[in-house]
Amino acid sequence: MSERTTRGGLPVAAVVLTGIVALYMALVAFGNITDFGTNQEFVRHVLAMDTTFRDEDLMWRAVTSRTVQDGAYIAIIVWETTAAALLATGTVWWALRLRRDTPGRARTVAVAGLLMVLVLFGAGFLAVGGEWFAMWQSKQWNGLDAATRNVTVAGLALLVVQGARRRADG
Repeated sequence: MSERTTRGGLPVAAVVLTGIVALYMALVAFGNITDFGTNQEFVRHVLAMDTTFRDEDLMWRAVTSRTVQDGAYIAIIVWETTAAALLATGTVWWALRLRRDTPGRARTVAVAGLLMVLVLFGAGFLAVGGEWFAMWQSKQWNGLDAATRNVTVAGLALLVVQGARRRADG
């Protein structure tokens, strides 16, 4: 096996994983745009904390303004769309440069997109939604399992991308 062949495996895996996350994020954003009301209700219920245990020590955190709730939902969609665009761009650029084994800016763009996914689902859904707004208490409006899956896949992709970088650089 040549050095080129053994070095090529990890960068190819990084491109494929980044592409999978790009496709997923594009479908999520597309779904939220074309079926706006479904996840709009999810965001409204999580922020309003209306399906939690309604503990008076926590309920002061609830956001009941529809304007603020809808603004948060639109911000989520913009974030998802931006992440999808960065990931798709990074995937295409990187795939085009694989033969030269110098992904350069393509990898940087992919990493930015993966970090955006981690921030959205890790900080946004797990930390803020899950803990601050007590989403874990809701049987009807609990997105923690989905958020955990997204953090896991994006985190794995980021580790592979960074591993591919070390292999290509070293």
